[in-house]
Amino acid sequence: MKIYNTLTRKKEEFVPIEPGKVRMYVCGPTVYNLIHIGNARPMIVFDTVRRYMEHKGLEVNYVSNFTDVDDKIIKKAIEEGVEAEVISQRYIAECKKDMEALHVKPATTHPLATQEICGMLNMIGTLIEKGHAYVAEDGTVYFRTRSFKEYGKLSHKNLDDLEGGKRSLLVSGEDQKEDPLDFVLWKPKKEGEPYWESPWCDGRPGWHIECSVMSKKYLGEEIDIHAGGEDLIFPHHENEIAQSEAANGKTFAKYWMHNAFLNIDNRKMSKSLGNFFTVREICEKYDPQVLRFFMLSAHYRSPLNFSAELMEAAKNGLERILTAVSNLDYLCGNTKQTKLSATEKELLTQADGFGTKFDEAMDDDFNTADAISAIFELVKFANSNASEESSTEFLKSLKNKIVELADICGLSVEKKEELLDSAIEALIEERQAARKAKNFQRADEIRDELLGRGIVLEDTREGVKWKRA
Repeated sequence: MKIYNTLTRKKEEFVPIEPGKVRMYVCGPTVYNLIHIGNARPMIVFDTVRRYMEHKGLEVNYVSNFTDVDDKIIKKAIEEGVEAEVISQRYIAECKKDMEALHVKPATTHPLATQEICGMLNMIGTLIEKGHAYVAEDGTVYFRTRSFKEYGKLSHKNLDDLEGGKRSLLVSGEDQKEDPLDFVLWKPKKEGEPYWESPWCDGRPGWHIECSVMSKKYLGEEIDIHAGGEDLIFPHHENEIAQSEAANGKTFAKYWMHNAFLNIDNRKMSKSLGNFFTVREICEKYDPQVLRFFMLSAHYRSPLNFSAELMEAAKNGLERILTAVSNLDYLCGNTKQTKLSATEKELLTQADGFGTKFDEAMDDDFNTADAISAIFELVKFANSNASEESSTEFLKSLKNKIVELADICGLSVEKKEELLDSAIEALIEERQAARKAKNFQRADEIRDELLGRGIVLEDTREGVKWKRA
């Protein structure tokens, strides 16, 4: 299994620190609103990474935080006239609903920043003791960026170049800093904002310190994988490395994984730019599985452009898999053959080859686009070789292989039985009788009536089937 490591800018063989176990930290959302589909991409991508590692027999300790104290949360709380905790708890609950809809497995641990303040105070104290941080007159604590000699190793930025274009690190209180590149670890409280007591001032943590502390607490000082969107490489992940390695004296993470942006009209999707769709909005138009399928249709390091056309293509692609599984189910219920024939044994050996292609794609830096292509090849193979003359064992083996590979991608491809109301069922039966009596005019009238009710009929060799429009 090879992973592209942002730190080294090359693919590397994945070797866990502890054999058979993976310690993985993924930066989660700041919870002040419903998550948008740009937020959903890393959730889906790294959930799939986790699923594949578990499929390979690895035990994954997967930690993903919620940032529940932040300027945006406080701003929304003030606007609504409620405590910041009310806002964060509301949107944590909403985020979890969206994650469940997208088949994103709950993390082993979902830590909250506000519950880890003690650990943050301890790490900041350690950094001050070691000379990597200092306290300004107003109680703000800054990290001495130049004290960490390897600063810039993840983003491959040079400190001298940063000093010339330091806008990405600027904060209020610039005149208190020893160096313009220093960043905030702890900041004083403001009127009406939540705060905590500290040895330096009543206040709250800077954003970067929380992930360093939560990763250490739940995964240890050294972890296998740290992941997130590529917008976090600098300064967030760069600052995490500086804090963690300066405080702990050990390599923070062996492998750094970053997904590329999700774009609309070839521009990065973000709330600040106003060009975004929430997961909830998209799932009003499409099954959440279609959105997940769309996200996995491109390699995670490739930019992905969102459009209605591509979502329709994803919908149709997923439907091909669902239909193949449904047909195999139908054939299983109608075949009279039970035992596997010699020819079928050879065909199943060929089918196993598609599973091998799937694994090869995923082993190559989790290339989900090629992995899904392998599933499509298996679907085509099943459609070509399965019939009512096939044995039950053969049909079930093909179906189980498709379901297994799709499940690794977090896709549920077995159609759930949905009951129709008696009036619609009666119309379908009446249409069948009309077709049998060659009354095609009445059969067409019923088809149109059902279509008006959102029911699409399909006449197949296996009989009439229906689906929601």
